[in-house]
Amino acid sequence: MGKSITQKILEEHIVKGNFKSGKEIAIRIDQTLTQDATGTMAYLQFETMNVPEVKTELSVSYVDHNTIQIGFENADDHRYLQTIAEKYGIVFSRAGNGICHQVHLERFGKPGKTLLGSDSHTPTGGGIGMMAMGAGGLDVAVAMAGGPFYITCPKVIKINLTGRLKSWVAAKDVVLKILEIFTTKGNVGCVFEYGGEGVNTLSVPERATITNMGAECGVTTSVFPSDEITREFLKSQQREEDWVELKADGDAVYEKVIDVDLSEIVPLAACPHSPGNIKTVEELKGMKVNQVCVGSCTNSSYKDLMTIAKILKGKKAHPDVSFVVAPGSRAVLQNISKNGALGDLIDSGARIVESACGFCIGNSQSPQNDAVSVRTSNRNFLGRSGTKSAHVYLTSVESAAAAVITGKITDPRNMEIECPLVEMPSEFYTDKSMFIFPTEEKKGIEIYRGPNIGNPPSISPMPETIDGVVTIKTGDKTTTDHIIPAGSRMKYRSNVPKYSEFVFEILDPSFYERASKIRDSGKDNIIVGGLSYGQGSSREHAALCPMFLGVKAVIAKSFERIHTANLINFGIVPLVFEKDGDYNAIEEKDEIEILDIKKAIGEGKSIVVRNKTKGTEFTVECDVSDRQRDILLAGGMLACTGTD
Repeated sequence: MGKSITQKILEEHIVKGNFKSGKEIAIRIDQTLTQDATGTMAYLQFETMNVPEVKTELSVSYVDHNTIQIGFENADDHRYLQTIAEKYGIVFSRAGNGICHQVHLERFGKPGKTLLGSDSHTPTGGGIGMMAMGAGGLDVAVAMAGGPFYITCPKVIKINLTGRLKSWVAAKDVVLKILEIFTTKGNVGCVFEYGGEGVNTLSVPERATITNMGAECGVTTSVFPSDEITREFLKSQQREEDWVELKADGDAVYEKVIDVDLSEIVPLAACPHSPGNIKTVEELKGMKVNQVCVGSCTNSSYKDLMTIAKILKGKKAHPDVSFVVAPGSRAVLQNISKNGALGDLIDSGARIVESACGFCIGNSQSPQNDAVSVRTSNRNFLGRSGTKSAHVYLTSVESAAAAVITGKITDPRNMEIECPLVEMPSEFYTDKSMFIFPTEEKKGIEIYRGPNIGNPPSISPMPETIDGVVTIKTGDKTTTDHIIPAGSRMKYRSNVPKYSEFVFEILDPSFYERASKIRDSGKDNIIVGGLSYGQGSSREHAALCPMFLGVKAVIAKSFERIHTANLINFGIVPLVFEKDGDYNAIEEKDEIEILDIKKAIGEGKSIVVRNKTKGTEFTVECDVSDRQRDILLAGGMLACTGTD
């Protein structure tokens, strides 16, 4: 029986368990990456593990999120990260060097390797044949300390690509089509593996766009073969020696196979407020646009920026449109500067902003009230742009360019201009000067700690019984942005007490005060959610801050993978309704008692929940592995002995 790409990579890295879908396995991690918003807490946790240096083949610390330095907090965090990197043997990518996923693809990614990143869009690396996965910062810290990463051995779904994209249709439209097919929920524990003749028509940047935004489906990761196109890309980056061929066997077995004809895809858009709310651009035509933002880790490559530069050459942005361009890396910016495309963008009226996450995470370029913002990024959750009343549409670069020119949402196929052809250069200009590589003499450096940087909060063992109050009840698709916002609040991520003031700010600004009072009264806080609770970012603060506020359990219809792991890592019990209908029988402010929780988790039994306010009972499940039970009973990962 043949093997898939996924099976080949994972089997080479399994240190505990066997490749059998649905069973927990532990794998060796070759590379890690962190970014500054999640990295500070990850390294604070790493310090508690008392290892002299990182034990991976490569670990890179990127500064790409909190680069808008208003106040001292972000600059202090960045200095902390640089000194940590120097002390422990980590490569440090300075602010301005670019977005972690784009830069890692260019400089460090290797086919067949495992990559774990404290960012949910780490699967971008699947575009060159890596098994690249997002995780919470604590899981990344454990991997840096030499511990394995635990996942549920995935079900592998083959997406068989046929045909070729037509003019004005892009890789972004492909992944939006995948989101239309699979939606944003129900794909936990799966890997999307791309194959078929259509793969040969896609460049590495196009493949990376598809694997990047596959994260919105909730899959463990997505992966493409490593083939001649991969080799040519690495060769152009002066890294041909990192290439290995990697493809599925002809008789590989998959959970299921989905056929997607590239020639049938049309320009698509994700409408507010979910990446899975898909419509054709043609359906939205004529809608007035106030802002267009091109960039993010999804669509900020050389190919993307050359495409929009060619479309806009000799044209001007519509006077009612604020037009923003963020190159994905300093290398992309340097290359389009050298060939003149940057000048074309500037001439068109583009505002060239820093090579960073920027507008995608809502820490800059927030649109006006009630604005329509067309963006090439990957998420359009409510309030993520920094303007709660804004309506954000996610499109390809080509569709974004059409909006820049016309001032309204426009199917680019209807513009009376020729679709540009962008050839990938045989050799990119490369520059490593913005990396700080570790040396032996730097290991004696003193770690810098600013006043905003605190220690990880203390944890306590699982109580015998959880006795608390339903502090908030949310609906389906509660995202990590809903739980703990990014944007202007991100500068407090190394200060958990302060950051906790903003938990559920978008849904209910009074949550912090209410939860604090319940915690201080000696009661536990309990959260109730619907389907797909914890969508979106890998930010572990969506578990860490609720833990600080005394949240002991989340009861939901279903959870997403990374958030489930983060809850467990910080001693919060993820409980699933045995009957979905029981969700309707529980309300905010209900007093809840979860009986014999410690015993039930230890024995793996159904758990009785008593609603003391209504005088009713229902049952929930805690579907965790034996290892995760031990973590929960101890109160969290850091309370467990060792790193495995």
